[in-house]
Amino acid sequence: MTLQDSAPQDSDDQIAAVRAFNRFYTRKLGVLDQHLMKSPFSLSEARVLYELAHRDDLSAKEIGAELGLDAGYLSRIVQNFDESGLITRKPLASDRRQYRLALTAKGRLAFAKLDRSSHDEVGAMLAALPRCAGVRLIGAMGTIERLLGASRSPSPPAILREPRPGDMGWVVQSHGALYASEYGFDSSFEGLVAEIAAKFLASFDASRERCWIADIDGVQVGSVFLVRHSDDVAKLRLLLVDPAGRGQGLGQRLVAECIGFAKACGYRKITLWTQSILIAARRIYQDAGFVLVATEPHRSFGQSLIGETWEREL
Repeated sequence: MTLQDSAPQDSDDQIAAVRAFNRFYTRKLGVLDQHLMKSPFSLSEARVLYELAHRDDLSAKEIGAELGLDAGYLSRIVQNFDESGLITRKPLASDRRQYRLALTAKGRLAFAKLDRSSHDEVGAMLAALPRCAGVRLIGAMGTIERLLGASRSPSPPAILREPRPGDMGWVVQSHGALYASEYGFDSSFEGLVAEIAAKFLASFDASRERCWIADIDGVQVGSVFLVRHSDDVAKLRLLLVDPAGRGQGLGQRLVAECIGFAKACGYRKITLWTQSILIAARRIYQDAGFVLVATEPHRSFGQSLIGETWEREL
């Protein structure tokens, strides 16, 4: 079976996984109950209350667009809130058919009770988890929000930092998973990455070697290593940008850090080994001043490849 043959099945599996997660998550938060957090409000009503409590001078039309609610359904919610004394409605001067909505004192009290219930319920859920599991959960939620919200808002810029305990495991795992998914590499590639990471940890020379981890909101999205090849030559290794970190020039930033550090250390040259199929990475190297100096066909990682050696004088 080729990668192309397996693509439809992979897509079906991913769709099923997302739907299963949705069912689990909605059950976990209790939003399938008739009312939210044992309050008199449905989930949609609670979302409208939230918007009104945190933003001033909203119109019903603006709330509907923000929350993706049907106009007729939203109209019924607004009418119910008005009759219950939770909101005030004032016609817009520019369009008498539209209203500015605001919470009354009664409405703010209702929201405060709902907000406290939600806070306590989520707090209890997190308290039942080990601390490290809570951190992982929040990180995973951040990843979901960034990926699904990417079309509406850009990701925050990544920060570059030194590696922390656990980061080397992420480097190995992420290389193995990403290269298998995007290029069909087998597990021998993951083994190579593990060897490189283990050697870096075992013989790290802080005066002449560095690893940078790119991080967005506490989640790793990229890596690069600069290691000693000889007294005069440094080697750039394991450049990776996760899909969650793409689109902000992160690969260029990581390579630039390597070049700057190599110059400061007194190296005369940087060398690297890559593959001809890694088009995006090759473009980054070329734009950074690297020159292709050698090519060699080889069979590795379950693929027939053309290895390339690139160099940059400093």
